[in-house]
Amino acid sequence: MSAGGAFGGNRGLRPVPPEKGVFPLDHFHECDLEKKEYIACLKTSSYTSERCRHFSKKYLECRMERNLMAKQDMSELGFGKEYGIEAPHGKNEEIDEKPAA
Repeated sequence: MSAGGAFGGNRGLRPVPPEKGVFPLDHFHECDLEKKEYIACLKTSSYTSERCRHFSKKYLECRMERNLMAKQDMSELGFGKEYGIEAPHGKNEEIDEKPAA
């Protein structure tokens, strides 16, 4: 017989959380408005996440302000100056412009 717990887990050993990828759930719905804005933007932009980057940034900032995730520089999360944050209503020329052929 195996000494492990259900589903192959080891009894008595404390689990070690990963550094990134798992963070506390927003049980008190502190960032619901930001989340809903982001999801609504995705739906209206045919799920093109680049068009909704400003809502994504706003959501992550909300989570950091309320200690629902570790505080990090936004450039570490993919919001560097060179990429540019899209303005509301899809008016970011950096992302939407295509080079001339």
